[in-house]
Amino acid sequence: MLLTLTTTYRPALDLGYLLHKHPERFQGFDLSFGKAYVFYPEAHAERCTACLLLDVDPIGMVRGQNAEQNFLLAQYVNDRPYVASSFLSVAIAQVFGSALQGRCKDRPELAAAAIPLSARIDVLPVRGGETFLRRVFEPLGYELEAIRYPLDEKFPEWGEGPYFSVAIHKTTTLSDLLAHLYVLIPVFDNRKHYFVGEDELQKLLDKGAGWLSRHPEKDEIVRRYLCFKPSLYRMALARLVQEEGPAEAEDGEQAGIDGAEQVLETPLRLNEQRLGAVMAALRASGAERVLDLGCGAASLIRELLKDKQFREIVGMDVSIRSLEAGQRRLKLNRLPPAQANRVRLIHGSLVYRDKRLEGFDAAAVVEVVEHLDPPRLSAFERVLFEFAKPPTIVLTTPNREYNVLWETLPAGQFRHPDHRFEWTRQEFQNWAQAVAKRFGYTVRFLPVGPEHETLGAPTQMGVFHRDGSSALSS
Repeated sequence: MLLTLTTTYRPALDLGYLLHKHPERFQGFDLSFGKAYVFYPEAHAERCTACLLLDVDPIGMVRGQNAEQNFLLAQYVNDRPYVASSFLSVAIAQVFGSALQGRCKDRPELAAAAIPLSARIDVLPVRGGETFLRRVFEPLGYELEAIRYPLDEKFPEWGEGPYFSVAIHKTTTLSDLLAHLYVLIPVFDNRKHYFVGEDELQKLLDKGAGWLSRHPEKDEIVRRYLCFKPSLYRMALARLVQEEGPAEAEDGEQAGIDGAEQVLETPLRLNEQRLGAVMAALRASGAERVLDLGCGAASLIRELLKDKQFREIVGMDVSIRSLEAGQRRLKLNRLPPAQANRVRLIHGSLVYRDKRLEGFDAAAVVEVVEHLDPPRLSAFERVLFEFAKPPTIVLTTPNREYNVLWETLPAGQFRHPDHRFEWTRQEFQNWAQAVAKRFGYTVRFLPVGPEHETLGAPTQMGVFHRDGSSALSS
């Protein structure tokens, strides 16, 4: 089995530093089940490729098993020496351990940098086919290419097999890429060559930190990785829910005006004005099926429920606690069935593609984008504008220029400690127009709140309409 890693980062030869393997050497490593080899078929300043070749010894493995086991031909004749499986995950951990952990002695800053990377696996058994491949890799932001092989080229009537050559591409850190491969390779294969116990659960949580708890295929990934053991599966899901707290602070995807920001804005009743402006834009679009992305505690959804125009409302947030607060605020269990059936609250992340978000008339994104750092903001753009692509998108964000008018806000500080940025009006317009042009939308801008003569309004709103859609332009 062969894993190929390629970068076009310049100088591309830095890949050798990241992997702790010299590009001019052919290196071999003894493993308990065979040998691994690392070599570089190309190593130039513009492009560098490293290969991990794994040579599994199935006979040696069987001979090392309990002598009392009955002989089975399948122990010797199988696909294990030729396909990517849990053997490859173990090899990644042992041969590329420092890179997997994000350590680079000679280039520490490089280990934390997102660089263009490609990985190719020959050959990967995928129980679930290309559809499952895409459901797993694409929400993580990867571009994917897959070639499926027939069971036997001489007998095409036998149909296609479960075997693929898979290539993925993304600008990311090498440690993140290797962590994804470490977890997902045995998930696709749906088999492991060793006993799965509680230590395996901890490996999953360690390598899945920062992405697994928000993945739309989380349940299936956990179930397969832990070999369908119910007790381990339940323990893992419980731990992942507990660990969502830090993830919320990292992503900041809940659109809730809370704490210091709420105190700051209350005298202007800015949240009421913001929700009113968003409602007006959604009504004008003619939308009936609406998404509230980063819905927080469902303030906007409560207003949407009051208007019969909106016959289906879906709120999504990364925070379980916010969704629970939203349920309490909406009192869904006390509403008449016809009313309660108009609303769904779902758990998910704005930086992973999610088919549940497709097919809606409009999406509201209220005070959310400023909580996303640049890599996640780029992923969010694709999730919303490229994949979900509702005809109308209403998006609000703070206007940084207005901050000097807040007497209680120290100079140079953001309105909320979790904000990763706050745009000026020109910065917001530059971003919005670029996104609109890239994904086939037009955008118009509206101020929200009391408007200062030179500093503008405290909140800025962009209303996006997809080119060719039937959304009203008023």
